[in-house]
Amino acid sequence: MDHITFLVAAVIVTALAFDFTNGFHDTANAMATSIATGALAPRRAVLISGVLNVAGAFLSTEVARTVSEGIVDDTLVSPGMIFAGLVGAILWNLLTWLIGLPSSSSHALFGGLIGAVWAGAGSHGVDFAKVVEKVLVPAVASPVVAGAAALLATHLAYRLTRRAGGDRVTKGFRVGQIASASLVSLAHGTNDAQKTMGVITLTLISAGALGHHAGPPLWVVASAALAIGLGTYLGGWRIIRTMGKGLTEIQSPQGFAAETASTTVILASAHLGFALSTTQVAAGGILGAGLGRRLAEVRWGVAGRMAVAWAVTLPAAGLVGALAAAAVHHGGDLGSAAVALVGAALAAGAVLVSRRDPVHARNVNGTREATLDSEQPTEVGAAA
Repeated sequence: MDHITFLVAAVIVTALAFDFTNGFHDTANAMATSIATGALAPRRAVLISGVLNVAGAFLSTEVARTVSEGIVDDTLVSPGMIFAGLVGAILWNLLTWLIGLPSSSSHALFGGLIGAVWAGAGSHGVDFAKVVEKVLVPAVASPVVAGAAALLATHLAYRLTRRAGGDRVTKGFRVGQIASASLVSLAHGTNDAQKTMGVITLTLISAGALGHHAGPPLWVVASAALAIGLGTYLGGWRIIRTMGKGLTEIQSPQGFAAETASTTVILASAHLGFALSTTQVAAGGILGAGLGRRLAEVRWGVAGRMAVAWAVTLPAAGLVGALAAAAVHHGGDLGSAAVALVGAALAAGAVLVSRRDPVHARNVNGTREATLDSEQPTEVGAAA
């Protein structure tokens, strides 16, 4: 315990704060389509998702090892660099949550960490080959694979049930959605909670509290699981609205297909240690499901803006992480305190701004694109 200095403790708390934002930022990945189709009531959906995120966090540590010993050189990393990278990731998460844009929490974390290590230790502190193999390639491939699988599954679902009554089909697939959405939540906990475990493990290695190539201790796994579960239960309603209503009008067969495709891709990747973005996988599944139903409208403008956000997440979070790392490196304890204060002030500002236009469980299924379009907001079926 002598290795757990004040800075190391601050980094661990900040990592768990990121994990919490990851939870409410990504609740939509599992539950947006089930909420949109009425398969689950909003509050029940986020409760189920939160519990299963906690359970999923205990299933594997392969992704945690990728983060702690894969993309950066743990012999060159300091707790201050990790702290700076986490600040960059948290601020990007809060910004995209505020505008209801489903960006990648995973890429925000990797971008912040890469930028901070690059600024603090030089480019040789980052293993760019691993970044390409474990982060960038899955980022491109995973939404395409999930989308193709969801498109095929949706087409088959409608073809196989075309002679059945519409109400009967809807009810049947809504039951199926409860199971499929639950599996996405389990998979999300398995994939995303591990990233925080990896960051905390990397911090402990850099401080000498753990040996090189060590896996996450049980207390790290448990705390990361609890943080992401609590964040998931909070809801992230702005992004749930965008994912459930913004991309396409989802019917229950499409929701079941999208969730099943997403689960398969996420669990397979977690087993292989690929730290992919569950947001991109889920969005790819929803787009594929939209394309798989005849006459379904896919809002390509919204999809395009999401793609732009995906493209800029890694460098944007990296830039903030690099600036924060420079302040920590040159300012010492004073610089670390300044970064913490600025980060806290910006986070509080995002929360205060969100209260001007609240989105919650009662109005999440209203139709609104205010944060994605420049025109005046419109809302149908719900009051802000």
